[in-house]
Amino acid sequence: MRPFNVLFLCTGNSARSVLAEAYLNAKGRGRFVAYSAGSHPTGKINPFAIELLQKNRIDTSGLRSKSWDEFAAAGAPRLDFVITVCDNAAGETCPFWPGQPVTAHWGVPDPAAVQGTDDTKRKAFLTAFTVLSTRINYLLVLPIEKLDRLALKARLAEIGTRISTGDRGARTAKGADVSGPVS
Repeated sequence: MRPFNVLFLCTGNSARSVLAEAYLNAKGRGRFVAYSAGSHPTGKINPFAIELLQKNRIDTSGLRSKSWDEFAAAGAPRLDFVITVCDNAAGETCPFWPGQPVTAHWGVPDPAAVQGTDDTKRKAFLTAFTVLSTRINYLLVLPIEKLDRLALKARLAEIGTRISTGDRGARTAKGADVSGPVS
């Protein structure tokens, strides 16, 4: 069975979508392959995103800011899931995704927009990473193969709305701890 391909979308593809891509690739254990893209990519990964991923021993090689057009073109990976992580990308008209992937919105405040000291910015990136990694941990324990398309879409939507920065102690129905990033 091939892995599930997941595309995380944001406008700039410099922070949130990249954090999600790197985390899912690190934790997906061959079951998932993650990608990220933006509707208007900045062309560079935010240095605070790279720093945070490296601090958590997550591979950053190969990460780049890219357009979502790459994933709508011929020869692109067949997507199973497309998840927007910012409100701007969620409101934009997306390209046609071959294969009719299941879509969801997991909005997270933009840590790259935070003003202030470097420590303030690092805290914003950690908050975004914690929310995204928690949501991805829920994705990792979903019985995807047992859910029909509508049930899967509903579960992904639920993950995106009920998990917030204050829900660090979240548990799945089976009792597996799915909170927070790696230490």
